[in-house]
Amino acid sequence: MLAHSSDDVRGTLYIVATPIGNLDDFSKRAEQTLRDVDYIGAEDTRHSRRLLNHFAIDAKLFSLHDHNEKDKAEYVASLLMDGKNVALVSDAGTPLISDPGYHLVAHLRAQGLTVTPVPGACALVAALCASGLPTDQFFFAGFVPAKSKARCDLYESWKSQAGTVVFYESTHRIYDSIADVTKVYGDTARLVLAREVTKTFETFLSGTAEEILAKFDADANQLKGEFVVMLSYVPEADDESEREAKRVLSILLEDLPVKQAAAMAAKLTGEKKNHLYKLALAMQDA
Repeated sequence: MLAHSSDDVRGTLYIVATPIGNLDDFSKRAEQTLRDVDYIGAEDTRHSRRLLNHFAIDAKLFSLHDHNEKDKAEYVASLLMDGKNVALVSDAGTPLISDPGYHLVAHLRAQGLTVTPVPGACALVAALCASGLPTDQFFFAGFVPAKSKARCDLYESWKSQAGTVVFYESTHRIYDSIADVTKVYGDTARLVLAREVTKTFETFLSGTAEEILAKFDADANQLKGEFVVMLSYVPEADDESEREAKRVLSILLEDLPVKQAAAMAAKLTGEKKNHLYKLALAMQDA
């Protein structure tokens, strides 16, 4: 049974995560929610109908995607005001994460209507937790630009970004996208690529950008599928200030956790704390 909102006359919008590959990842709560709601807004109704048919769920579907989301927001609000419950699903994974839904949720929140998450699969979280890269801080960049110049400019901006950077890439652009990483980072970035997460041919590739490209060249099958790309950057230690920062960190790390050591080293050396934090993590992994 669905929970009632604070105002029983009004309905609720449920943000329902669906599987990203393995149908066994569909939670019981998510399945029951889709059975119980009055309407389901779907990014692609044909795609979602296949999922619903698999679980024998009979539902009233309507399309809600990037091109009609703003127009549909008022329609969904009117359904909730009439006491109807609505679910939002994307083609796969958690709605709004590089998928439609932001304008809808913002519109409903602004009107004081209830929005409730039904959590589940999310490609970026699934990939990151199995990557072996730092997870205490990360930045999700969504899909990167299609043009090389814009992509390289974005990659360059990440050099000052704390934590691991995570982005999505398609099978058609993955090779060129990783090739651009070599232009910006050389061999100073560690990459992990998660391909086809939770699906039959799930694969994790790790190394520098050049090493990843070599794996693509050796096996073209590694270019197929949907990718989560994770990047951890550590600047080259090629000057006196960098060597001094490493010396200070090596002493502090003997007695302090990484965050405190980086903060103290920043005060002692004048270097940026984010840079020292990444450097400290790399020193611990070495």
